[in-house]
Amino acid sequence: MNQTEIINIFTKKALGLTFVLSAAAFAFAQEKVNVSGTVVNDSSQTVPYASVTFTNKENKALSDAALADEKGQYKLDLVPGIYDVTIEAVGYKKSLVNKQITAPGNIGVLTIEPDEKANLTAPKDQKTQEIQGIVLTATSTKPYKVELDKRTYDPSQDIVSKGGNLQDVLSNVPSVSVDTDGTVSMRGSSNVRFLINGKPSALLGIDDGANALQSIPADQIEKIEVITNPSSKFEASGTAGILNIILKKSKKTGFNGSVIGTLGYLPQTNLNANLNWRKGNVTWFLNGGGGYRESKNTNRNDDYFNNAIVKDDLVQRNTDSETKSKNNNYNASAGIVYDITDKTSVNASGTVRTFDSENFGNINYSYTPLTDPFYTSNRRTFGTNNNLAFQGDFGLDHKFDDKGQNLSLSLSLQRSRSYNDTNIDDTIDNLKNIINQNTINRSVIGKVDYELPIGENSKLEAGYRIDINTNDYSNDVLESTATKPLDFLKPYTYDATYKETFNAFYLQFKSKIGKLGYQVGLRDELSNVDINYVSLDPKQNSVITTKNYNNLFPSVYLSYEIAKDNQFLLNYTRRIDRPRSFFMIPNPNYSDNQNIFDGNINLNPSYVDSFEFGYSISKKKFTLNPTLYYRHQTDDTKMLVYNKLAEDENGNPIVPQRIESHTRPINLGTDDRFGLDLNFNWDATSWLKFLGNVDLFGYNTKGSTMYDTFDETGKPIQAVANFEGKGFSTRARLSSTFKVDKTFSFQLQGFYRGGQKTAYQDRKDMYAINFGASKTIWKGNGTLAFNVQDIFNTRAMRSTTYTANSVRDSYMQWQPRQFSVSLTYRFKQGEKIEQPKRKKDINSNATGDDQQGGPM
Repeated sequence: MNQTEIINIFTKKALGLTFVLSAAAFAFAQEKVNVSGTVVNDSSQTVPYASVTFTNKENKALSDAALADEKGQYKLDLVPGIYDVTIEAVGYKKSLVNKQITAPGNIGVLTIEPDEKANLTAPKDQKTQEIQGIVLTATSTKPYKVELDKRTYDPSQDIVSKGGNLQDVLSNVPSVSVDTDGTVSMRGSSNVRFLINGKPSALLGIDDGANALQSIPADQIEKIEVITNPSSKFEASGTAGILNIILKKSKKTGFNGSVIGTLGYLPQTNLNANLNWRKGNVTWFLNGGGGYRESKNTNRNDDYFNNAIVKDDLVQRNTDSETKSKNNNYNASAGIVYDITDKTSVNASGTVRTFDSENFGNINYSYTPLTDPFYTSNRRTFGTNNNLAFQGDFGLDHKFDDKGQNLSLSLSLQRSRSYNDTNIDDTIDNLKNIINQNTINRSVIGKVDYELPIGENSKLEAGYRIDINTNDYSNDVLESTATKPLDFLKPYTYDATYKETFNAFYLQFKSKIGKLGYQVGLRDELSNVDINYVSLDPKQNSVITTKNYNNLFPSVYLSYEIAKDNQFLLNYTRRIDRPRSFFMIPNPNYSDNQNIFDGNINLNPSYVDSFEFGYSISKKKFTLNPTLYYRHQTDDTKMLVYNKLAEDENGNPIVPQRIESHTRPINLGTDDRFGLDLNFNWDATSWLKFLGNVDLFGYNTKGSTMYDTFDETGKPIQAVANFEGKGFSTRARLSSTFKVDKTFSFQLQGFYRGGQKTAYQDRKDMYAINFGASKTIWKGNGTLAFNVQDIFNTRAMRSTTYTANSVRDSYMQWQPRQFSVSLTYRFKQGEKIEQPKRKKDINSNATGDDQQGGPM
C-alpha cells in the first residue's frame, strides 16, 4: 500500500466522522480578548477560589468561566460582547453584575457579600484556611498510586502508547501482561475480568477480547484500576483480578475538548475527538472517532507424531499460517448529568461501537517422510467480520446529608452482535467450505448501592446487583466438492442459546482503630446457567443443560499506618472463574480442519483463595509497593490437546490419511501461584523518571487425565495427559522517561517474560523494547508524538507442547514492528472544579469500583 492510498483511507474512513464531532470546536474560534480581574468582599479583602461565570447575553455558546486563585485573581479569554457575570464562593451570597467586554485588560474588582446564614452555622473556631469550597488541582506527577484495595495507573504520561489503543496502554500497566495473541494476564493468570466504568460492557464484545481492546482509543482512557484482590463490593468473577477501565469525563467549566489524529505503519490511521460542556447544573460530553488498521499474524506449528501412521516411523506435519487483516472501527458516546438539587442528580449516556474487518489467510500443510500416499494441502481463507455494540446507562445519585450517607441506583442496557463469514478453499479433494457464524448478546445490569457513615472513621456499605446475559449462537458450516453439491458439514452446524442470570448481595464494613484500618465484607452470588444446544447432525443429540450455583465470597482487608503514606497491607478474598460461554458450546468454530477447538458443555467453575501481604511507601520523588501473594485454585480450567485420525461421515479413515489436533477445556486438579510483585516509580532527577514492575513467582500445577487417541495402526486407545509441573519464572517491565526541556520528552520501555515449564508444555521467554517521543507545541494547546512498538521485532511466543504421541513446536507473532505519529489539539481548557473538601476517609474507595453509576 503506497502513501497516497494510506492518506485516502485516512481521509475517507476517519476524517469525516470526527470532523462532525469536532466542528463545534471551531465555532468558538472567533477573535477573543484576554480579561482579568479580582474578587473582593465588602471589606475590600480578596476572596480566594471564587467561581466567576461570564454568560454571553446574545450567544450562550460564547459563555465561559474561571476560578480565582489564592489571591482572588482570575484570567480568561472572551469574545467581545455583553455578559452577565455571576460570582460565587463558599460562605458568600451569589452576586450578579453586568459587564460589557470590548477590549483586553483588567475589568476591575467584583464584590461579593458574606452569607450571614452560612456564617452562623459554621463552627466558631474554624480557621479561614480550612474553608476550601473550590480547589484547584494540578496534574499528578505520579503515574501509579496504591490504595487499600486497588492500584491506579494514569496513562497520560505514557508516551509510548500515544495515538494507540487500549491494548497498547495495558502493555504498560504494572502487574499486567499482554501476550502476542492479545491475551491479557495478571501475575501469570489470564482469567482477568474487564470492566468499563465499573461495569461489564458491550464495548468489549463477545469472546473477542483482542479486537475489542484495539478498538478503544488510548486517548479516551482516563485511568486504569488494577484490582488484584477485589473486595466483596465487586463481582466475584475473575480469579486473577479485575481491570477497571475508567473513560474520560470532564470536570471543567465551559466548553472544552481535544482532537487527536494518528498515522502509522503497518498502515494505521485514527482520528478521535473528546468534547465537553459544563455550565450550572448541567454537564454533557460527546466523544467519538474512527480509524483504520492493518495487522499481520504469523503462526507456525511443527508436529512430530511418533508411531502415528506407520509403525516405528516418525511422521512430521508442518503448518505455516499467515493471516492479514484490514480493520475499521468507529465509536461514539454521549451523555448528560443534571443536578436536580444540590443533593440529587440524574445521568444518562449512550455508546455505540462498530468494528469491521477483512481477513486473508494462507495455511500450508505438509507431511514427511514421503510415505505412500503422501499428503499435502494448502488452505486459503477469506473472511469478513462485523461487530456492532450498543450500550445505554441510566443512574440516580442522592445524598441524604453532607456526612456521606448516599444512595445510588443504576441501570445498564447492552446489546452486541458479531457476524462472521468465511470462505475456505482447500486443495485436497477440491474442498470448499462456507462458514457463517453469528453471535448476539443481550445484557441487563441493575444495581442499588447504599453508604452509611458511622461515627468519625466507620462506614457501612450494602447493595444488590442483578445481571441477565443471553448469548445466541448460530453456526452454519457448508461443504462443496467437485463430486457433490453444496451440503451441510453436520457436526459443526448448530444453533445454541446460552443464558446466565446472577443475583448478588453484599455487605461491607470499614473502620479504623488508631493506626489500624480494617474492612470486612461478604458477598452472596446466586447463579443460574441455561444452555440449549441444537445440532443439525442427526447422529448428535441436542442438549439442554441447567446449572445452579450459590456461593459466598468473603473479603478481609487490614492496613497499618506507620506514618503518613507509609503502611502495611494484608488481605484475603475468595473468587470464582466462571467458564466463558464460548468454551461450553460443543463445536464453537470450524476454521481449520486439522486444528479444531472443541467446547465442553460439562465445564464447571473453578474457585480461588487469594492472600496478599504488601507494603506501600509514597514520598515526593518515589513510590514503592512490594507485595507477597499466594493464590490456590481448585478445579482449574486446563486446555487438553489430543490427536486422532480424520474420519469421514461414516467413521472411516480419510484417504490420504491425515491427523486432526483437537483442543478442549477441562476442569482438572489445582494450581498454586506464589511470589513477589514489586511496583515502583522514581523521579531520579528533574529530567529523568522511572516506572517499573518486577514479578518473581513460583507455580505448582497438579492434575492428570485420561483421553482417547490412537496407536500406530490407527486403533483407538487411551492415553494420559499429565499437566503436573512446578518451577519459577519472572516478568519485568521498566519505563524510563527523559525530559529534554519543558516541551520535549522521550521514553524507552522494555519488558521481559520468563519461560514456564510443566510436564505438558514448555513456554520460552520473550522480550521487547518500545520507544516514544513527545513534543508540546502551540503554547501548550498541541502535542506531537512519535512511537515505535517492538523496535527489534522480538515480540513472539514460542512453546513446545507434549502429548502421548506427538510433540508440537509453535511460533506465534500477533503483530510485527509498528510505528506511528500522532497530533493532539486541545481547545478551551477550563479550570477544574471539585466538590468542597471533606474529612479524609482512610478507607475511601471513592471512584471506579463495581458499584459506580455509569460512564458519567
